[in-house]
Order: sequence, then C-alpha cells, then structure tokens
Amino acid sequence: METMNLHDGNITHLLESRGIDFRYKLQMHSSLIRRLSHERELEGHDGCVNDVSWNSRGSLLISGSDDGHINIWSYAGHRLLHSIESGHSNNIFCTRFVPETSDELVVSGAGDSEVRLFNLSRLSGRGLEENAIAPSALFQCHSKRVKKLAVEVGNPNMVWSASEDGTLRQHDFREGASCPPAGASHQECRNVLLDLRCGAKRSLADAPKQLLALKSCDISLTRPHLFLVGGSDAFARLYDRRMLPPLTSCSKRMKSPPCVNYLCPMHLSERGRASLHLTHVTFSPNGEEVLLSYSNEHVYLMDVDYAGGSAIQYTSGDVSKLMNPSPFLNVMQVQSSNGSQNGPHTKTNVTSTINKCRELLKIAEKSLTEGTNYFYGIEACNEVLNGHVCEIELTLRHDCLCTRAALYLKRKWKNDVHMAIRDCNEALRIITTSVRALLFMSEALVQLGKHEEALDFATAAQCLDPYYFEVTEKVENIKRHLAEVEAERGNKGNNGAHKSEPRGARVLSLSDIFYREMNSDAPQEGPRSEREDSDYDEELELDFETSISGDEGQDVESNTLHGSLNLRIRRGESNRESRGANGSSGSPTSSSLNDRVPYQPEAAIDMRQRFVGHCNIGTDIKQASFLGLGGKYVASGSDCGRWFIWEKRTGRLIKMLAGDETVVNCVQCHPFDCVVATSGIDNTIKIWTPTASVPSIVAGGAAGPETADVLDVIESNQRRLCRNRETILPIGLLERIQMQELTEGSLHPFECAQS
Repeated sequence: METMNLHDGNITHLLESRGIDFRYKLQMHSSLIRRLSHERELEGHDGCVNDVSWNSRGSLLISGSDDGHINIWSYAGHRLLHSIESGHSNNIFCTRFVPETSDELVVSGAGDSEVRLFNLSRLSGRGLEENAIAPSALFQCHSKRVKKLAVEVGNPNMVWSASEDGTLRQHDFREGASCPPAGASHQECRNVLLDLRCGAKRSLADAPKQLLALKSCDISLTRPHLFLVGGSDAFARLYDRRMLPPLTSCSKRMKSPPCVNYLCPMHLSERGRASLHLTHVTFSPNGEEVLLSYSNEHVYLMDVDYAGGSAIQYTSGDVSKLMNPSPFLNVMQVQSSNGSQNGPHTKTNVTSTINKCRELLKIAEKSLTEGTNYFYGIEACNEVLNGHVCEIELTLRHDCLCTRAALYLKRKWKNDVHMAIRDCNEALRIITTSVRALLFMSEALVQLGKHEEALDFATAAQCLDPYYFEVTEKVENIKRHLAEVEAERGNKGNNGAHKSEPRGARVLSLSDIFYREMNSDAPQEGPRSEREDSDYDEELELDFETSISGDEGQDVESNTLHGSLNLRIRRGESNRESRGANGSSGSPTSSSLNDRVPYQPEAAIDMRQRFVGHCNIGTDIKQASFLGLGGKYVASGSDCGRWFIWEKRTGRLIKMLAGDETVVNCVQCHPFDCVVATSGIDNTIKIWTPTASVPSIVAGGAAGPETADVLDVIESNQRRLCRNRETILPIGLLERIQMQELTEGSLHPFECAQS
C-alpha cells in the first residue's frame, strides 16, 4: 500500500519549535506511542483484574480483582506492597485512592453491592501474608452491583458510587462508618444524589420511565461540580451537582432529575436496542470533552458544551431530517458560497498543505476504485477532513466527503452506513446539485431498507445527470424492488391469514421483550424488592430467529436471522396481588405525573469523532481512556485480547498491542510518564513503556501482531460485532425468566461473559 503523508513529526521537531510545554506534548507524543511495548507483568492476583488506577502522584497503582483482594503496587520498584483481603463476597469492580489522605485511604466497590473503605496505615509493619484488616467504613446502601466509584480532587471526605440499582450515592466519611444504621433498611439511607430508577430512555423522544442500571460515572477534574453517568441505555447524562435537589433516601421512587445535557451519537438515539448500553464514560483531562464506550458498538468522542459552545446539538426530529430529500430537492443549484467560505487561508504553507490533502484524496480514490484497503482509504480522508478542515477549499472538502461516504458504503462495518449519510448531507450543503452525494445517499438508504426515500434521492440525481449510467441503474433497481415488495403484499393479501400468529399477538423482537422485561420497573410507592418489578400480567411466548445468513460482511441491519428460541416469561400471582395493593394507595407516582404533563423531549449533543477497530461485547466494564495530560490520544481494550490507541483529532489508529490472552478491559495512563497499565481476564497487570527499539504502528508483547495483520484483526472484530448482535442476554434478566426450550440453531444465549 502507498505510504500516506500524515502530520506526525518527532521530538526533534518539537525541540526545534522552542517554547513547548514538555509535560503536555512529550508525555504522549506519537513517536513515543509507536515505541510502546510490554515491559513487565505485575503478578499477585488469582482472578480477573477488573480495575486499575494510579494515585495522584503516579507513585502507586491500585487494583481490584475477582479474587476479592485489593492490591497496592509500587511504580518505582514494580513490586507488590500490600494485598488486602477485602471481605467482599463477590467480584471487585472498582478501586480508588481517596485524595489528600497521603494515599492511606482506599475504597472499593463490588458485585456484593457494598462499598468498603480501608486504612492502609493499619498494615504498617505487617508482611504480605498478614493482609486481613477490617474496613474503616462499610456502606451497604445499594441493592445491586456497584460498578464504578468516583472521587473528587482535593476532597478527602467523600466518595460517590454508581450501581446497577439505578442510584448514584454520595458517601461522606464524616457522617458515619456504616450505612445503613443498625436495624434500618438500605432504602432509608439518605445519601442518594441521583435516583435514576425511572431514568432510562429507549429513544431521545421517549420520556424517561424505566430503571437506568448505572455502569459508570466520572467527575470533571477542572469543574468538579459536573458529574457524568452512563448506564443501560444509549444516553450519557451530564449533571451539575449545584442544580440537584438535596440528598434523599430511595423509599419512594421520584421522577429523575433534569440533566444539563444528554450525550449520544445521533444515529444511536432512535434505536432503542436492548443490547445497546454504555460500559464506560470519562471526562478529558481539561474537562472539555468526554468519551463514551458502548457495548456492541464503538467508542465516541463528544464535546461537553456546558457553556453553550461549539458542540453539535440535535433533537429527536433531526434524525429523520437527515434522510429527508426535501431540503436538497427544493434548491437545485450550486451554492454561491462555494469556494468563498471556510476557504484556505492565504499563507505560504497552505499550498503545500492542499497538495498533501490532494495526494491523500488520490490514495482514498484508488482504494475505492480497486476495491481494497477501504480502512486506509477512510483514514486518508479522515486526515484531510479532520486534520486540515480549516485549510482546504470547499470543493476539495466536498470531494473528500463523497469519497469517504462511498468507502463507508463499501466497507459496511457497523454503522458505517450512518457515517455515510452524515458525509452525504454535509457534501450536499456544500454543493446541493452534487450527483455523487445524491447517489451515495440513495445507496445508504437502500442499505437501511428505506427504498422509497432512496428512490427520491436517486431520481434527483438522474434529473441532474440523465446520462449517468450508474444513477440510471440505481433508479431502475429501486423501482424493481419496490414493485416486488408491492406484489408480495398483494399475494399475502390474497392468501388471507393462513399463517396466523399464536394467540393473535404481533411478532415482537427479542430486543423489545428483553428491554421491556429489564426496564419494567414501574414507579410505585413504598419499599419493595427491585426484582418484583415487571409489566407482565400473563405468560408470554415468542419465537426468535437466531443465526445470521448471507455474507457476514454485509450491513448488520439487513441481516436475516434463523432458528428459534422459545421464551416463557411469567409473573406469580402473589406479585400481582402485592403490586395491586401497593398501587392502590398513597400519593401519585412519577408515572401518573408524567401522564398528566406532556413530555417535552430534550436536545442531545452529537458525536464529534468515532473510534473503530476494537470489539466490546463480552464484558460490561470495558474502559475507554484519554492518554496523557493533553488527552490527544484515546485508548480502549478489546475482546480480541488487544488494546487500541487512536489519534483523537482524526480517529486514526496509531497502535494496536496484544495485552491479554482473552480480553483487555482496563487501560489507564500514568499521570505524568509515557507509561500505561492494562488489565483484563488474565490475573496479571501489564505495564507498557516506549522501550521498543523500532517504532511501529501495530506491535506488542513477545508475540504482537505484524503490520500486515492489522486489517485481519479489526475486520474480525467487526464481524464479531455484527454476529453477536442481540445474542448475549443481560445477567439481570437471567434471574427473572425461565428457559423452557432451546431448539435447533446456533445461538447460545447463556454464554459465559466475564464480569
């Protein structure tokens, strides 16, 4: 493949430029990242290492594991200092040093729903074998797994915990060493900062109603009043602590408090798939950006836009507008601003930049023409559109957008079709009579099964260029398809209802059933078990087809599934009776209040960048992190046992390293050095430093992948994302349904997923 002329330099260039901030620019420079290699392993756990975290000075590393131990490691000596037998009865998911305590206080959260505080000074003078100490504080307020802890810089008195019970709680060490008090229930603890048990949304237009099982939370380093949470739906939520009501108990279900902003890529905001949820959310070091890592999806970069800055906001109606041809068909002329707005700056170095961009575009067009290396063709376009957006003229930008859209439609990775629609819309804003943009928009809508809308765009392109064979062929193909669909409808109508559905019910997707079952926690008065919640008043049966047919590389949304999975979901009579009793008295619930007041959908912040190549399916604790104080690079673990590093600005893959025999979950950068700690299913922690003798794009460990293997790895990951859509059941659902029959087919829905 041709070598792309990218903007990477080396440290010598930085030194020659003078006046640099070494901490920000040298800690994670691309020339150092390319030399990252596996330096050593830290051994001391007997189970999966689910979380690693550095202290503020970078001198210590803390880790939590399935073995129930909290380990403290020395960074300088690379040795185990303490191994605390935590007393947790289930997997430890999160551990943190409490700030401003001389690193003597550490806190942990686990699958047993508990948060425990330990004082390391009690281990003074003990050996590694004498590791059992009583917790300094024990908080048993949550009713489900604690998945994430957050601490505030400069605050030694508080820690915040996010749980799958739908609450974010604030634990103040000054108010007591245990919670709830003796003889009280967990529902009486008045430490709930966010009650999101009625906070989940299936789409942006929906009112929040269902339980939002929290998976992750973070506090901004620069504006600690800002909280970011993510959970069992597609929307991350930004909250301002100063605008929240006082701490409450969870004895009553309350309407979820309003957030400052919802954050979600536009193309994910209307899906509502049960399998789509966030596994990790985090602020950038400067607090201006956030990363969202989705299960069964990619990693996305968003602007916080707290003060109403430059972030792109959208409403629920904007999704359909992207696919509406009316705005473009009404104005069939080249915009007069073409080449005048946002054009190149008149500087001496602009010419060389434009020439470089044109060379990159040629590489992308060659990939499209030859039908190979779509990945590198898209990265070449990313370099032009994201790396030099202010320096290129509009015509070059338009051509690059159209080429990238065509490459997306050829590559067909997950949601590439939606990226193509974005590019086509932007190209049509530059040149409304762009035949290429109209043609590619038509193809994208065909891939989404929206043939009528696709015909409108294809017809518009044909009107502009009647002699363009590809456009004429596209129009004929769409018309033929629509005619076949209409004929099939007629045949079905003539045949009558010879294939009636059992019980006269409509066919429901497995996503619909799982979503309703997992989020059926209708708000009710009074304390009761979370697991009594369900909307089902009678037995429900469904059939689900389960094996993907056709080419695995085709667009996921058009895949047909075969086989059958019969589920029977039943509510006991006693639960129905108790619910009826509970619901018949007391003050109005949040549900009834919502029915009285029409819901006004909020706006959401759209994505700025997408990072692809990894696979996030098997675990729900997979992290995405900013690397370095400048946060110019993004990293994530993967189910393929590797971890990935991308350039934040362009989304370009910089490095891929083999970090685990099975799955890499955690990636945490050292506060000041070019050092990264990773962990996963293995019972060791890997330390990575820029010590490789030769820089490379992809390498790692003793048996890291060669450069030629990168496409094989990431394409395999994309196939896994496509194949595993809807096939891993939420663990909470397994506690509430009974599997009656699993007939022939390739689906194994109860496959073991770590953590």
